[in-house]
Amino acid sequence: EVQLVESGGGLVQPGGSLRLSCAASGFSFSSYAMMWVRQAPGKGLEWVSRISSSSRDTMYADSVKGRFTISRDNAKNTLYLQMNSLKPEDTAVYYCAKTPSSYLNENYDYRGQGTQVTVSS
Repeated sequence: EVQLVESGGGLVQPGGSLRLSCAASGFSFSSYAMMWVRQAPGKGLEWVSRISSSSRDTMYADSVKGRFTISRDNAKNTLYLQMNSLKPEDTAVYYCAKTPSSYLNENYDYRGQGTQVTVSS
């Protein structure tokens, strides 16, 4: 059974930083590209960042480019999202998602339960 468990969310002031983690199990983590998506209050899901299975390729939404960094540790079956210079508009539930292939793509087939990130003074 595929399991994705996010952690690291919380309340942070504008300009602050958070590091999200996603512990993966139930599949061969190193074989699949992964992604982070988010859902702000009252809005739909928004793609944030993607990373290929080997970490060679990454992509970022324009809204987070230069502020967020995606990474993964295949030995630990863990995906990360380092978020710096956080803005109130980054407030959302952040989800870790598994894609169906090793290379970057838009689709995902499993998603975790999410972790809340709130950016407010």
